[in-house]
Amino acid sequence: MSKLSGDEQGIILGQLRNSLEPRLAMYFSSASTELRALLTPAVQQQLRTDYEVATALCVKMGMCVESGIPSCKELREASKIKNTRKEGLSADDLATLGLLGSVLPALECFSEGSGSAGPDGVQRLAEGLSAGALPAVTQFDLDGLHVGDAGASALAAALDRGALPRLRILGLIKAAIGDAALVALAPALRRRPMLEHLYLCDNPFGDEGLAALVAPPTPAGTPPLPTGGLKKLRTLYLDDTWVDDAGCAALAAALDSGALPALQTLTLAGITASAAAIDAVREALARSRAVAIASAERAAIDAMHEKLATIERSRAECCGVRVETWS
Repeated sequence: MSKLSGDEQGIILGQLRNSLEPRLAMYFSSASTELRALLTPAVQQQLRTDYEVATALCVKMGMCVESGIPSCKELREASKIKNTRKEGLSADDLATLGLLGSVLPALECFSEGSGSAGPDGVQRLAEGLSAGALPAVTQFDLDGLHVGDAGASALAAALDRGALPRLRILGLIKAAIGDAALVALAPALRRRPMLEHLYLCDNPFGDEGLAALVAPPTPAGTPPLPTGGLKKLRTLYLDDTWVDDAGCAALAAALDSGALPALQTLTLAGITASAAAIDAVREALARSRAVAIASAERAAIDAMHEKLATIERSRAECCGVRVETWS
């Protein structure tokens, strides 16, 4: 440690500062004079304060109480956080959870939808998510929370700096997402190569927001993204939104162009578009599914042929005979 610079020692201490388990920093500092010097009384007090805040949140969430003594062990090891209580988390609580995102390696599912956090709860949650935060989370549900323009922009920024790297399922039902919010969020969602399920029901966005999500304009001379682009999206819920005929036309065009090759389930109940526009989208989805099925069948046949060819080549090598490969 003595050979490291002050900045490098500070980085190590920063990694050891865990609000859910502050003892780590204390243990390591006891074995290192350099870390002990960095762990000033002020830093120790901040660790204690952060731990108390985290513990209070655990108690409020009905977890982490062992033998009557508050503890953060359950939250540290939790694979799922799902609020089913009438009393939801406050904006301060969501901000704390965001800051804890980097020390929740086991968490796979987060669901908070009480709607009691106010207009800035999601924004504060997202602002606390650092690069690599919530590394194992595949399902992230904010149904019923107010996302709005500011929350959508903050969530997009969090995704772009590397939070939620394994995100597969995103729930934003009844989240006050209008056109501006979806336009802000759409590019980040299109850069998530693992995104498979997107739930956007009961939001006030319309044609502009949907077009930004499924068929954004590409500036002249700009190459397409090498990954992402909703290529793996299997489910898209758009019920009770303000999508009209123009949005349906953009969606149908995206389907026909192959921009949504994996899409299987698409819901459009309660949107403002005409019956004819909705039927056109359904027909485009049917065509897209037919293409996908044919492609999958062809891939399976090619894989079978390649396997048979490998077997034949192996036999030929044993016999010293050259054989033609399958075509």
